[in-house]
Amino acid sequence: MNTTNQQKKTVVCYGEVLWDIFPTKTKPGGAPMNVAYHLRKFGIDSRMISRVGNDEAGKKLIQLLTEWEIPTDTCQIDKANETGYVLATVLPGNEMSYNIHSPVAWDYITPNAQNDKLVSEADAFVYGSLVTRNETSLETLYHLIKKAKFNVFDINLRQPYYSQEIIEHLLEKCNLLKLNDSELELISTWFSIKDSDEESAVRSIQQKFNIDEVIVTRGAEGAGYYTRSESYSFPAFKVTVKDTCGSGDSFLAAFLAKKFDNESPECCMKYATGLGAFVASHEGACPAYNLAELESILFQQQIT
Repeated sequence: MNTTNQQKKTVVCYGEVLWDIFPTKTKPGGAPMNVAYHLRKFGIDSRMISRVGNDEAGKKLIQLLTEWEIPTDTCQIDKANETGYVLATVLPGNEMSYNIHSPVAWDYITPNAQNDKLVSEADAFVYGSLVTRNETSLETLYHLIKKAKFNVFDINLRQPYYSQEIIEHLLEKCNLLKLNDSELELISTWFSIKDSDEESAVRSIQQKFNIDEVIVTRGAEGAGYYTRSESYSFPAFKVTVKDTCGSGDSFLAAFLAKKFDNESPECCMKYATGLGAFVASHEGACPAYNLAELESILFQQQIT
């Protein structure tokens, strides 16, 4: 394992911050915020560009980010729109269904010089597709993508809040793409990619959109990672699932953290699948833990 004390990396996460409202509890959520939370656990200087309402729910999210030591100076306050929330339901098989309220504050993220500088100097810029549902936040995303050194697109499709045209544009701009097996199948259909196996479909997408790296998550079947010339597959850790909310976000955070620590692809994938399983075995997307605790549970074997 690489233990070299390197300069801390900065990753900027862009998009929704909100409250996931379950039948019996309310948890903080929003894929970009989940990624930022877990990156911070790995010692990454994670930042959040978003927008909350000037209401109690927004104040609680700002307070929570502060407790997590995620700077809040780039989280805008909206005086006209309320803080985002989602009605979340656990379906059979522990899959999640989301009723995402609209419009809310994070639909209206606006550009400014501070955010431009932050993104241009960061090591990576992470975003998904949900934030593109409103023209204001979409145009800000397009603006910031042009500033970034390394664009990470966690596609994270949520019906009905995406369009083929916008997804195609974002695919053309990303350096690393993360998607699940269902999203891979949908994108293959959109662009008439008829390859029957996962690797062939990924290679066609890489070639069509000039993407250097692709991650495909497969739930209980593990995940695959593809560079231009190599492919890697890693099985899922076996856990008792409580809910899958945020497990993919934690996967991405762990992968990026280990990638920026110059670890091997096998190490990156092991940490990613391990943390994804750990989160799925807990309630909510951001369970309390520390890295030493996580490693003692999931990483008994030496990683080379």
